Amino acid sequence: MPEYRNTGQDFLQKITEIIEDNISNEQFGVAQLAGKTGMSRSNLLRKVKKLSGLSVSQFIRQVRLKQAMELLRETSLTTSETSYRTGFSSLSYFIKCFREYYGYPPGEAVKRWSKEEEKGPLPDDTDFVAPEVKDKSRFLTRGASVILASILGVMLLGVSIYYSLIHEGDENLPNEKSIAVLPFKNDSNDSTNVYIINGLMDAILNNLQKVEDLRVISRTSTEKYRHQNKSITEIAEELDVQYCVEGSGQKSGNQLLLNIQLIDARSDKHLLSRQYKRDANHIFELQNDVAKSIADEIEVIVTPAEAARMEKRPTDDLVAYDWFLKGRHLLETGDRNNIQQSVECFRKAIAVDVEFARAYAATGIAFYFLDQNQAEKQFSDSISFYSDRAMFFDPHLPQSLISKGLYYMETGEYVLAEPYFEKALEYSPNNDLAIMFLINLYVNYLPNTQKYLEYALRGLELDLSDYDSTVASFNYLHISNAFIQNGFVGEAVKFINKSLDYKPDNLYSEYTRAYILYAQNRNLNQTRDLLQETLQKDTNRVDVLQEVAKIYYYQKDFETAYHYYKKYNALKTALKMDIYPAENGRIGYVYAEMGQEEKAQEYLDAFRKYAEKDQSVYKHANLALYYSYQNNVEEALRHFRLFAKEDHFHLWTILFFDKDPLAENLKKTHEFKKFFRQVEKTFYEQHEKMKMELMEEGVL
Repeated sequence: MPEYRNTGQDFLQKITEIIEDNISNEQFGVAQLAGKTGMSRSNLLRKVKKLSGLSVSQFIRQVRLKQAMELLRETSLTTSETSYRTGFSSLSYFIKCFREYYGYPPGEAVKRWSKEEEKGPLPDDTDFVAPEVKDKSRFLTRGASVILASILGVMLLGVSIYYSLIHEGDENLPNEKSIAVLPFKNDSNDSTNVYIINGLMDAILNNLQKVEDLRVISRTSTEKYRHQNKSITEIAEELDVQYCVEGSGQKSGNQLLLNIQLIDARSDKHLLSRQYKRDANHIFELQNDVAKSIADEIEVIVTPAEAARMEKRPTDDLVAYDWFLKGRHLLETGDRNNIQQSVECFRKAIAVDVEFARAYAATGIAFYFLDQNQAEKQFSDSISFYSDRAMFFDPHLPQSLISKGLYYMETGEYVLAEPYFEKALEYSPNNDLAIMFLINLYVNYLPNTQKYLEYALRGLELDLSDYDSTVASFNYLHISNAFIQNGFVGEAVKFINKSLDYKPDNLYSEYTRAYILYAQNRNLNQTRDLLQETLQKDTNRVDVLQEVAKIYYYQKDFETAYHYYKKYNALKTALKMDIYPAENGRIGYVYAEMGQEEKAQEYLDAFRKYAEKDQSVYKHANLALYYSYQNNVEEALRHFRLFAKEDHFHLWTILFFDKDPLAENLKKTHEFKKFFRQVEKTFYEQHEKMKMELMEEGVL
């Protein structure tokens, strides 16, 4: 344990030094610190939280404030100059943060410090705190801290004596601030006004999502409470949040009436209960006022940049905004017909306001959903047009960035999509849509097992849908799949069983469990039997047919594999689906074994073309399989040698590559064994490294 604490102290010392080196750069934030440490944003967030009890932005702000205090003590700089030197772009924001941290404004710092020195110097590592806690901290520093040091070892750097000691014994601290905005009720007798009330709720939620110091539960997690009669305490416990927002409203003529209640779920105390009555022309001010009131009441610090993003009006035309709200209401249903109708609403909004970036972005997103998983892409040009217009009018809007990222997803340029989703998350740290697409990107298109696990865990924090069996089941499926891909078999078993507990008929979870059990016991016959059981529950499931065919292929039962691949291909064609392009190599092999050489070559050519364009870590592994089948061993070895230099590939590579019939010619070479050992070594070294990181962060 002492070694672990010292490691934590060293890490916090390291990032403190990095922040201090960039102290005057107001743009230096979470993303920049992650880049300097060589860590992913998600890993950095979890590690800092685990070690210091603070979010990264809070930790950075704390370092800035401590530096500010030093400057005020030791120099003749003014408050304004100190603010500038320590990276605060707004003087008022600096004063607010300073007051909240120390208990008094910076202008009083020198005077108070001078008085304190007259009483005798404090220990060097004691934070200068407000008078109401100073006596206690002095006593604890000189007396009780000796006992605490013997029990706790080295105190974590950057956590003040005040913070650590006045909350001594509180097992729940430090807690992040977290909130759920529950579905608003339409108080009007006119049901057609529902989209307006939902729009108000979404806008308030969207504004709160922009605050990094606040964890905001996604709408998908809260929507199911619309028709449930659970208490706030029950809801908060299920969603793991401190605060809940309830709302109801109506539109009567040109008047909006909105009732808002903010509740501390721990005490069931109403912190805010207010009625807002505004002219409909002031809908944007209403949305911002509610979000700001909530943030102020729970004492969340909103940075100037976040405040500016919250205050920015999406449009100056209320008619355009009304069409937009109608479109968004339809889009969020997920129904294909409704999505098509939403496009028409968004277009009408754009016709009224040709600079309406949010409407352009929503149109691009809607077109992407219409094209998703379709063999023939009909709307690529439309996605391109609307996402470009959204970026032109507002390149900092998270939805603009998501829309542009989806254009690159549509065209298969996945590497170009990645930074747009990441940037959207930077501007809106709680944006569940951006996280969802990043999870999809890292599991299916730019496979990266570590990032997949990071974002799956992060998504679970915002989408704790335990109350909804379907959503919860798929959340835990993602977590399980991410764990097994990284070689964490025990954790994968735990979460896949949890997924099936919530939804026993989740066939995705069923066949994932079959493979997880294979990773546990290496029994292909059991895997085959479990997959067959899954298929019998729905014999027209394209994904399950593909898995069943593949397992017979690995067992070299090519006749049975052909039977299932043939049905899989027919069904995929009938449904006009474009999925599993990597499967074409195995299909081609099976067709060749059945004497259908022409058809086999067609699939093998498709497999080669896919592999050549592949942007993932599996590009060279797939090309090695292709050239092995062609008996071009030299070229196969060249590609496998290149693959052996990759990392963050999944466990299935280790378990199945050398069992793949396509690799038969490659496996006969001595060099293959050498490079395969290298691949195994890379995987298990990466696994151990990730294991230590996850244990450090408290995930394992």
